[in-house]
Amino acid sequence: MSYAGIGISPGNVPVYHGSNLKVFDKRVRVVELVLRFVICGLGVLAAVLVGTDTEVRTIFAIRKRAKFTDMKALVFLVVANAVAAAYSLVQGLRCVVCMLRGKVLFSKPLAWIIFSGDQIMAYVTVAAVASAAQSAVFGKLGQPELQWMKICDLYKKFCNQVGEGLASAVVVSLSMVVLSCISASSLFRLYNGGKNKSNSRW
Repeated sequence: MSYAGIGISPGNVPVYHGSNLKVFDKRVRVVELVLRFVICGLGVLAAVLVGTDTEVRTIFAIRKRAKFTDMKALVFLVVANAVAAAYSLVQGLRCVVCMLRGKVLFSKPLAWIIFSGDQIMAYVTVAAVASAAQSAVFGKLGQPELQWMKICDLYKKFCNQVGEGLASAVVVSLSMVVLSCISASSLFRLYNGGKNKSNSRW
């Protein structure tokens, strides 16, 4: 049974084909393009906010400077978001070219490359956010059992800016997870029993 280009599978799950599939593909392309450039923009923002963050305090006549390199987790966060931004810029430009050219053959090797790249960046950005968030909690709350003091009580401006960068990094990591799902869907469709080969791939 079918309704205007939508086939009904035995499990009553809609299966798009024909013109409806092209409309669906176009919408997915737009979503991917938006997410690519969101990641690019917020990735740069997160890297700049954390990477340029610094604050000087005088403690017992000794000047102490807090900077992101003092915490390896923040260094990882900056590098991960910078790489994610550069990667997403390249992939975003690819999406623009594909949309402008219309029908572009989407080969399996290219699909695997995009899928693998998105998966790697998703894992890296999530790991960077997790490690930075853990360090941020220790900086905010301290750890009395280990005699770790609440650093954020001394460097409030530094911690606030790190928090802003971390918030941007969280959006970047979530967007990368969504993109990894999109690229996985695009890849698996190429192995859909050879169906819809006449449709445009991107």
